[in-house]
Amino acid sequence: MTIAARLEQHLNARGLPFDTVPHPYAATATECAEAAHVPGDHLAKSVLIHMEEGPMLAVLPSNHQVDLSALQAMMQRRLGLAAESEMRELFDDCDLGAAPAVGQAYDVRTVLDNSLTGLDRIWFEAGDHKTLVEMRGKDFDTLMQGAEHGSFCCLH
Repeated sequence: MTIAARLEQHLNARGLPFDTVPHPYAATATECAEAAHVPGDHLAKSVLIHMEEGPMLAVLPSNHQVDLSALQAMMQRRLGLAAESEMRELFDDCDLGAAPAVGQAYDVRTVLDNSLTGLDRIWFEAGDHKTLVEMRGKDFDTLMQGAEHGSFCCLH
């Protein structure tokens, strides 16, 4: 697989230019940034969050982690990390742990950390552990207009 079918369809439907960047297998977002030789603060990773109303995708830089307290305060509700089974079910055309940062392609509510807006270039998982999607930052900003925005992460 190079790019997940639903992600590719979503990107093409929006007419936003993107490239795919192959890289050696990497299990984590941090390893992925290293393997692909991209800055960790420009690689968007996704973390599936469990809420009573349904799942939410938190999108943040690969070299950061979700600050659940900050995210709970921002969303004004209790949150937790979603189970692996929920991730597998929602992102069924992706390898486990390689969900793209574009929740809208999967009808998943998405919240984007402010640090990922206004960048020159940005990368994110294409749906497997060997491919990234690369876009201009302004195109990613356009793509993520429907997401909620806030500050909810901290350095590893």
